[in-house]
Amino acid sequence: MENPIPNSPGHASPRYAAPEGACDCHFHVFGPLACFPYRPERGFTPPEALLEDYLALMARLGLARAVIVQPSVFGTDNACSEHALARLGARARGVAVVPADVGEGEIARLDALGFRGVRLNLLFKGGTSLEALETLGARLAPFGWHIQLLIDGRELPELKPRLRKLPVDVVIDHMGHMPANLGLGHPAFVALCDLLKAGRTWVKLSAAYRVSVAGPPFGDVAAVARALLAAGPERCVWGTDWPHPAHDGPALDDAALLDLVPGWTQDPALQRQLMSENAARLYRF
Repeated sequence: MENPIPNSPGHASPRYAAPEGACDCHFHVFGPLACFPYRPERGFTPPEALLEDYLALMARLGLARAVIVQPSVFGTDNACSEHALARLGARARGVAVVPADVGEGEIARLDALGFRGVRLNLLFKGGTSLEALETLGARLAPFGWHIQLLIDGRELPELKPRLRKLPVDVVIDHMGHMPANLGLGHPAFVALCDLLKAGRTWVKLSAAYRVSVAGPPFGDVAAVARALLAAGPERCVWGTDWPHPAHDGPALDDAALLDLVPGWTQDPALQRQLMSENAARLYRF
């Protein structure tokens, strides 16, 4: 049987039934490349991953809402994400990439389209640099936007004082994007939990495969996810990271990744927070 959803092999629905209003807080669209070409200066070259394929995935996973995240390969040209966001309508929000000197008018335009934050990608070429952190924070604050960081979490102890001073919330991608075997007592993980507890930082419990050292079925990530949920249950959100760009390991079935959630918490109330309620607050659904 031909796989109907590229970049997410498998056909079965997840065993875990996501709660009402469940939101995927982290996915990307790449293409069509004939309409939305990649910028020459980029850190990787992903294959096309079209919105139609993602919509089929949303249906298979039982998701009601989604947040499209601008990838580094398009730089500060958000046209592809804007196009996808317009087609998704009220069930979606976006996170853009903008230059440090972005004007108030451009932020207002993106806000009207459904964007709610700006991403700084510190791991791949094509994004805005960390030097823009404070400048962007000041520009975004009047709009209630946040700054999202794709960062090696081992940089957090040094970065923590700067993040605490920002006038906007901060969202950390992929559980801090640091190896699970560092341990919960590592200074970087402690810094991440401290930021969560302080009240202005959020964490995406997404891309378990980027954190796992053991590999599928990513059981070594459970302790990380549980610790983050304990530190900030009202500021953790969930995401697929579809179509899993710059991933060199085995193909990933998003249904199996969703099925990790009840291994992180079996509390229905906490599952609703993680999968639905927190996202509604962060992205203003």
